[in-house]
Amino acid sequence: MIWQQIYDPFGNMVISTLLAAVPVAVMLVCLGFLHIKAHIAAGLGLLSALAIAVLGYGMPAEMAGKAALFGGFTGLLPIGWIVLNIIFLQQLAEQNGSFKVLQDSLSGITSDRRLQLLLIAFCFGAFFEGAAGFGTPVAVTAGILIGLGFSPLAASGLSLIANTAPVAFGALGTPVITLAKVHGYDLMEVTAMIGRQLPLFSLMVPFWLIWAFAGRKAMMEIWPAILVTGLSFAIPQYLVSNFIGPELVDIIAAMVSMVSLILFLRVWQPKKIWRSPSLKGHETDGGDAKEEVAPTVH
Repeated sequence: MIWQQIYDPFGNMVISTLLAAVPVAVMLVCLGFLHIKAHIAAGLGLLSALAIAVLGYGMPAEMAGKAALFGGFTGLLPIGWIVLNIIFLQQLAEQNGSFKVLQDSLSGITSDRRLQLLLIAFCFGAFFEGAAGFGTPVAVTAGILIGLGFSPLAASGLSLIANTAPVAFGALGTPVITLAKVHGYDLMEVTAMIGRQLPLFSLMVPFWLIWAFAGRKAMMEIWPAILVTGLSFAIPQYLVSNFIGPELVDIIAAMVSMVSLILFLRVWQPKKIWRSPSLKGHETDGGDAKEEVAPTVH
């Protein structure tokens, strides 16, 4: 059965676009406002998508059902399997104490909270994004940051900001591979094009991360370290995506960035050590801050 999708069934691009956005809106409303369980919200979103596809866009019901099944299996096998294993690995690491060792090792490199953010939220988070993706990097890095005294809100929010740079090539390049497969594009062409667009943002995100955490002045105090972090991530990201493929982009870029930052910190340290885990150096509700809540002279 061949069916040609009509992108503007109502002859009005605004109405057609709003109709296509209904399933996403259904999920967001169910999760954010009605506080419905995630699997139920996803089911309602799926039902609304099927109804709109069949009734609004004229998609044959049989084809819509097959597309839903194909999407479900695609989500369960590559995506669900990756997430399941990374959660199992995290739980295993917590039970045998390896997670604590990892947390202490990362935090032991520097006592400056800004540099800890670069190492944990950006570099280590990007590595996790490349290996697992689908929200697990934010969960893992936020857990480490909370253990270091960051408030849950700051830890999760800052981890989400840091996760902006590597997300396109997450889970061994699954989003890019899926995009190329669904639309019939050449995988390397898509990978290379994305790899030419992202490095600029990868260079900007570390600056944005520290600005959001400590403010512009505190960001400028460690701009050399931020620049090293961003450049050492952006350059491998470009090279791997253009000459190798999508699978190892984040993993290689994250490892190069982390090693580069650690080596740079052996020869350079900021004049002031920022010891407060709170946003902009002020205490926030729920924060487990240390005694030093303001930057101190090194």
